[in-house]
Amino acid sequence: MFDWLPRAASTYAHDIDGLIWLITAIVGVWFILAEAVLVFLIVRYRRRPGHPAAYVTGDRRRQVAWILVPCVAILACDLIIDGASAHVWEKMKQTQPKPELEIRIEGRQWAWIFVHPGPDGRLDTPDDVVKMNEIHVPVNAVVRFALRSSDTLHSLWIPELRLKQDAVPGRTIYGWFEATRTGSYGVLCAELCGAAHGMMRGTLTVDEPDVYRGWVAAEASPPPAAGAASPATTSAASTSPAAPASTPATKGAIAR
Repeated sequence: MFDWLPRAASTYAHDIDGLIWLITAIVGVWFILAEAVLVFLIVRYRRRPGHPAAYVTGDRRRQVAWILVPCVAILACDLIIDGASAHVWEKMKQTQPKPELEIRIEGRQWAWIFVHPGPDGRLDTPDDVVKMNEIHVPVNAVVRFALRSSDTLHSLWIPELRLKQDAVPGRTIYGWFEATRTGSYGVLCAELCGAAHGMMRGTLTVDEPDVYRGWVAAEASPPPAAGAASPATTSAASTSPAAPASTPATKGAIAR
C-alpha cells in the first residue's frame, strides 16, 4: 500500500508486514483518541474568571470509568495483537521446513563469516566456500542457518527478508528463510557490538539456481598445488633461449 517498508523478499515478509500495519492502525487510533480527549479537556477546563478549580478525588464511578474503560479496551487490543502474532511466530520460529541448503553464520567484531556447502552439498568438507561479509543463496529455496557469535552479542538483520536474529556467545541458534526475489540485499548487525558496529555490513546475493551453482563451483575450485608451475610459466620456460655456456676465459677466472 505504501513504500514505507523495504521491499518484501521472503516467504514470511508479508506476514511480518501485516503485523506492523495492524499495530500501526491500533496505535494510530489510540493516539488520535488520546490527543482529541487531551485537547477537549484543555479547552473545556481552561482557567476562566469566576470558575474556580475543582478538587477531583477520583472515587466516583464516572471518574473511575475514565481509567478502567480505556484499560480494558487497550487490553483487548493487546490480545488481538497477540492472537495475530502467534500464527506468525509459529510459522517463523516453531516450524522448521525441510531445508534445501544449510549454511553457517558467525558474527565477530566486526564482520560476518558465512560458510556455504561446496558442490557436494555438504558442510565440513574440503570444498566448503567460506566468505567474509558475502552470502549467496538460490531463489525460492529454503535455507537453514546455524548462527553463532565468537565474541559478543550481535544481531543478524536482513531487512528485505524481515529476518532479525540475535547471535549469543556460547549458543548456536537455528533459523531459516526462503528468499523470493533475486537481487542484492544488505546484511547488517542490529546489536551495538563495539566501536566499529556501524561498519559491520555484508551483502546477501539471491541468484537463480543455475547461477548459484555456477558461483559455488567457481569458488570451490581447488587452488594450484604449492610449488607447481603454472601453464604460463611452463610455456615461457620452454620458449626462452637456453643460457650460453661459460667461455674459457670465464672458466679460467673462476679457476684462479
